[in-house]
Amino acid sequence: MQRERLVTGFWSLAVLAAFLALWEWGPGLAGIPAFVLPPFSAVCSEAVRIWGAEKLLWHAGITTAEVMIGFVLGSFLGALIGFTLGASPRIEAVLSPYLLALQIAPKVAFAPLFVMWLGYTIYPKILVAVLIVFFPVLINVLTAMRNTDVDLTNLARSFSATRWQIFRMVEYPTTLPALFSGLRIASTLAVIGVVVGELVGGNLGLGFLLVFFEGQGNTAGVFVVIGALTVIGVLAYYAVVLAERRVLHYLPSADTPVR
Repeated sequence: MQRERLVTGFWSLAVLAAFLALWEWGPGLAGIPAFVLPPFSAVCSEAVRIWGAEKLLWHAGITTAEVMIGFVLGSFLGALIGFTLGASPRIEAVLSPYLLALQIAPKVAFAPLFVMWLGYTIYPKILVAVLIVFFPVLINVLTAMRNTDVDLTNLARSFSATRWQIFRMVEYPTTLPALFSGLRIASTLAVIGVVVGELVGGNLGLGFLLVFFEGQGNTAGVFVVIGALTVIGVLAYYAVVLAERRVLHYLPSADTPVR
């Protein structure tokens, strides 16, 4: 197992090295101008400049905070409503048409509306992230609640378990794997939601820097911001994976490598 991991890690690093080498020398060999596709070294140099001149870390911290808040709020609301709808088919029947309409509506279209309501603050970005994160968590939890083993539920009822006890001891534990699957998806969507909000009406954050560098025609700066956003997304995703492995350590699938 250890040898297999080392081999996998070696080939992964080899692919990364090949990609960076192609990025560094490929555009020049293909005659692509630097303002269209700058080499990797130029992007690194621009990253050093932006770090000090444009306060890259400060803007990245703001975007990270917005992503975390939007992810937590959206996931909490999605899980709460998913459990509620799954536990009460009547409430689901009443609310499902409205939830479906909200799900079909393009989430990014709400960003200008939130900016008009709340101004150029962090709140519109967080709201867009909440709206995008909400549905994957809701759908996963609701689907898992619907697919709860009926035999386990009937067994709990045979022991005179209350509705709350059935939820706590049967439904909630069995929905945790589906919940974490939704959280994995939501962790990356939260970054998208925040960036959309910053692109529409931001004066802080990486989305603002993205628009700023695009206006300057600074392609290398745009690549730096994209790289920073990718790092935030990867960290958010693996934070969920780490939490999943700690919570669902008793499941065999929780110990398998993430691919």
